Amino acid sequence: MATETADSLTANIEQATIALNDLRLQNADASSIDAAKKRLSELKKSKAVIVSAGGSKDAAKKKERLLLKTAKGTRDYGPAEMFCREHVERIVKDVFTSYGGSALDTPVFERKDVLAGKYGEDQKLIFDLMDQGGEQLALRYDHTVPLARYLAMAGATTQAKIWQVGKVYRRDNPVMSKGRMREFSQADLDITGAWDPMIPDAEIISLLCTILTRLEVGEFTIKLNHRKILDGIFEVCGVPQDKIRMISSAVDKLDKLPWLEVKKEMTEEKGLSSDIADKIGEYVKHKGGPSLLDLLKADAALMANPSAKQGISDMDILFTLLRAYKVLDKISFDMSLARGLDYYTGIIYEAIVEASAPPGFSANATESAVPAPSKQKPSKKSKADDGEENEVDESQVGVGSIAAGGRYDNLVGMFTAAAAAEGKKAPGLPCIGVSIGLDRIFAIVWPKWAEKGMRSKETMVYVMAAGDGLLEERIALVQELREADIKTDFLAKKKPKLTAQFVAGEKDEVPFAIILGGDELKEGLVTVKEQKWEFVDGKKTKVQSSDQGLKVRRDDLINWIKQTPTYQGWSSGRLI
Repeated sequence: MATETADSLTANIEQATIALNDLRLQNADASSIDAAKKRLSELKKSKAVIVSAGGSKDAAKKKERLLLKTAKGTRDYGPAEMFCREHVERIVKDVFTSYGGSALDTPVFERKDVLAGKYGEDQKLIFDLMDQGGEQLALRYDHTVPLARYLAMAGATTQAKIWQVGKVYRRDNPVMSKGRMREFSQADLDITGAWDPMIPDAEIISLLCTILTRLEVGEFTIKLNHRKILDGIFEVCGVPQDKIRMISSAVDKLDKLPWLEVKKEMTEEKGLSSDIADKIGEYVKHKGGPSLLDLLKADAALMANPSAKQGISDMDILFTLLRAYKVLDKISFDMSLARGLDYYTGIIYEAIVEASAPPGFSANATESAVPAPSKQKPSKKSKADDGEENEVDESQVGVGSIAAGGRYDNLVGMFTAAAAAEGKKAPGLPCIGVSIGLDRIFAIVWPKWAEKGMRSKETMVYVMAAGDGLLEERIALVQELREADIKTDFLAKKKPKLTAQFVAGEKDEVPFAIILGGDELKEGLVTVKEQKWEFVDGKKTKVQSSDQGLKVRRDDLINWIKQTPTYQGWSSGRLI
């Protein structure tokens, strides 16, 4: 360890931290966790010694080794993980198209002035790029603002359903095991243009319910609120106009922090009086369904506010439509939902699952309650005794919402107005959309993937040869199967042993082994051996069988394969 550099020790510390968090997530025994903690502590102390000594003089003379690691907040996905991710993405895109959506792709970076001023307090999370030939650029924060820019450039007259799938970037504190990263994939569908009230809003929520059901993420809830109701509440409670957005951002944290901490932020950090904060607290504590509207309608002060009255009327229509879509059982009208982004103007929503909140979190914590565990954000002020930042205990962090969105009727108009000549009327375009966090969904689905007996690869057939290798015959059959859209592979050796070919096919979990033999080919036959897997003590294991396979006519092989249950159920991704 004495020959290691500060950079290599940093990489080892990160790996040891990940290993420790994995042990916590797996509820490993105390001795394993203690050993991992000890290992992490030793690495940190070694780094501290090097840093305090200014580095080893001998080490300084040596060529610095390349530090092989991904950038903070990013990760690689291996082939098996990518198979799962692509399965998730296929389902999302299939639902997007079944709801009438058309695809769009926008650049991964935008002019910085396009993104500026659209995200409220989250503006600080935008990744700036260096000046590029006179243009100040930034990586896109989401798909919504680039879409609005695109619509403004197109003339802001489009009545359409548009979807995008791609990576977005946020300079946030990552929690990798929960799919909270600095580079991550989002899938968006937006309905643009003027339609009859609340019909696109209900359509988007139905689409989201369909996707989450098909992805089998478990029990989920769509939390709903309306920005106009929320703004009306703030006005009725006495929040000054210039503080409404910042107070909205504070309220939006109620899914991560208990009320007392949110109130503290509103009063001590944002200068709101305690009395006004308490009035807001009385409203935002309410959750329910359509019956909650009756409670709001009975509030004379709220109904006298034009903004709140309009929002309540919209929600009335929305609940009627959601009943027709048969998704009311998935909906929670949650008055604490605020969504911090500045551009929302109407209904707002987010999808949550059991894993969304931190373990043991209680949003209704009071002064007598024990605070739920919450994420400890590492900072320059929070360091271990050896000077290294404390690691995040990822077992105490929730996934967060897995999808979210809302209505944004003014965003496109902001762009057209900013681009228009002085005195010229700038058209606007009402829009509503949803963003689905594919990496957060992957973090939920991936652990279940193996438990459900899912495949790790698409290869359905492995062509083998007994005896003389029959390389040309194998290649000819492989190509014929591929042309018939049957995913096929073979061992790239001239005369491979049969056992080596079976091992290769089993490694890829290929269900059909097709064995060629010289005498059988002369008779127009091939041998097909169907391979199966099962769970034994929780582990996926190949079923051992003495079956020598089935003789199938060579000219009928493709038709035979396509009639099998395995082929017909292939799109499910299941192996067992």
